[in-house]
Amino acid sequence: MESWGFRAVFSAIKSIWKAWRPVLSELFTPHQLEDLDGLILPGGESTTMLKNMSSELWMALTEFGRNKPVWGVCAGCILMAREVHHPKQDSLNLIDMEVVRNAYGAQNESFVTELKVMWGDGDYDPSPQEGIFIRAPKICAVGPSVRILASWQDSPVFVCNDLHMATTFHPELSSSSEFHRFFLSRCRTVSRCPAMP
Repeated sequence: MESWGFRAVFSAIKSIWKAWRPVLSELFTPHQLEDLDGLILPGGESTTMLKNMSSELWMALTEFGRNKPVWGVCAGCILMAREVHHPKQDSLNLIDMEVVRNAYGAQNESFVTELKVMWGDGDYDPSPQEGIFIRAPKICAVGPSVRILASWQDSPVFVCNDLHMATTFHPELSSSSEFHRFFLSRCRTVSRCPAMP
């Protein structure tokens, strides 16, 4: 499942997470999921991810998502949806939401904006967070189990349910590590992850 998107996102996440010392690894086989406490589905191209994913890995991801936290970033957000539009494609149905692929236009229509995030509990930075949108999907509908933590132009861009979270933008490309701290705190509730500084 190696691609530029995976490589770039993994490198960015690795540099952000260095200070917390969790063990990070890239996922290539279903058996690797057994030792993970959480999983980030990175940005990239969701259709390419689907093509490169074996049916065995797909089933393992679905099973993993029943009990452990998953964070979908951009294309990963698409894979986590209940339903995908423009065009329709398979998804893991980990969050009760409908997503439209590439809803904001082509690569040259990518943009950066500030987002007000409603973190809820926890000691997170209350100032606006940078949202970097690159051929981003749009969350067009959410079910009652989904909390909207940030929106842009009345569309949810950061959502979560009891276990999972999804961002339509790329937090790993910003200078903030708050989204990563938020996800790591979710992993700690179900696992042996170390405490955050």
